[in-house]
Amino acid sequence: MDKLLKIAVAELGEKEISGPEDNPTIVNYAKEAGFDWVNDDETPWCSIFVNWVAKKAGLKASGKTNARSWLLEGLNVDTSPDPGDVVIFWRDSPDSWLGHVGFFLGFSIDGERVYCLGGNQGNQVSVSAYSSENVLGFRRLVASGMIVLPEPILRTGDKGDEVKDLQDALKAANIDCGTSDGDYGSVTENAVKLLQSMKTGLEVDGVYTGETKDFLFEILNA
Repeated sequence: MDKLLKIAVAELGEKEISGPEDNPTIVNYAKEAGFDWVNDDETPWCSIFVNWVAKKAGLKASGKTNARSWLLEGLNVDTSPDPGDVVIFWRDSPDSWLGHVGFFLGFSIDGERVYCLGGNQGNQVSVSAYSSENVLGFRRLVASGMIVLPEPILRTGDKGDEVKDLQDALKAANIDCGTSDGDYGSVTENAVKLLQSMKTGLEVDGVYTGETKDFLFEILNA
């Protein structure tokens, strides 16, 4: 998620312009995210900003302007969110359609607040704190476009782009392997074991073999 956060952090301080004038950068977020009908900086743009950042980072976006649309994207990581994961909050009530969305940065020491980097926070791109009680969920975004399956064999201790490709492919198959950091550690090993356990006759050893690659290909193309 390093790339995603770098993109988002670079936009800190971009704010709405009061009055009839509009901040062209905020309007451009909407245009580049695919919302051509948005022509001002007053349309609620928290989800627009997250869509824009996700697309810039090569991650799958919701394609919608409502915050709660992000509850259907990526992987559910409610129990172990990392910085850069998407966090969705409710507004007014948990059952209403209103919400807010941004990028998770961390919890306060007492766990009562969630620090979030997002757009339309105080009418600007900023870091703000929200009540943990208002969290609807945390989602880890997956890569968009073609999924690359690396050549085997990969195992615990391996590092590099091939491991990162494997991690992205596992996430695209809805198998949580943590952050795509290019490090074949215990989390990735356990994710591969989970994948292997889903096919009868496949050895569950956590090693990415040719047979494991073939099964992962089957899942991704089902």
